[in-house]
Amino acid sequence: MNPISSTSTLTPSCTPFVIGVAGGSGSGKSTVSQQVLASFGADMVSVVMQDDYYNDQSDLPPDVRRKQNYDHPHAFDWPLLIEHVQALRSGDSIAMPEYDFTLDNRSSKTIAVKPAPVIVIEGLFALYDEALRDMMSLKIYVDTASDVRFIRRMQRDITERARSVESIVGQYLDTVRPMHKQFIEPTKRHADIILPHGANGPAVDMITTKVASIIGQLKRR
Repeated sequence: MNPISSTSTLTPSCTPFVIGVAGGSGSGKSTVSQQVLASFGADMVSVVMQDDYYNDQSDLPPDVRRKQNYDHPHAFDWPLLIEHVQALRSGDSIAMPEYDFTLDNRSSKTIAVKPAPVIVIEGLFALYDEALRDMMSLKIYVDTASDVRFIRRMQRDITERARSVESIVGQYLDTVRPMHKQFIEPTKRHADIILPHGANGPAVDMITTKVASIIGQLKRR
């Protein structure tokens, strides 16, 4: 079976080449993004993580922060994300915020991200906002079965975010599942490429081959 389904022909664009990688929680977005980064290195690829652009919640007490719907588009600082992507496209470095999921708030630290020929924007809603999509040269949706995504999310939240099983299951039923169906899955229609079996090897190899072609063209300019 073909490892990907494509809704448009991929063509080179001007520098930088911006790639959007969207999909549900636990779908394998990070696998795609990190493979592209590992294949070409930080000098050629910059990664912008939408997870770090959750709204600052310093004005809210911890118990209120935890109850926020983190799977709704309104949970993100869209103006800052768009501003930062525009800056990278213009050749400027950014101080990307760092979100601390154990505190449900932004960390006091930031992450320095330098401009690069290839910019990857990874996140649940990477393909949601029209202004963000308009800056992308390639739009990817990682489509993975819901049971696989749930298991991966649970494993991640327990080991990386100090969450209890009860809180993970409750959040999944209350917000993750319904928000995925309402907001995230519909963004699939904006994708140039859909990975119907998650971040499978042949599909990721195809994407890195495409990026290698783009980088080769940039080097010849």
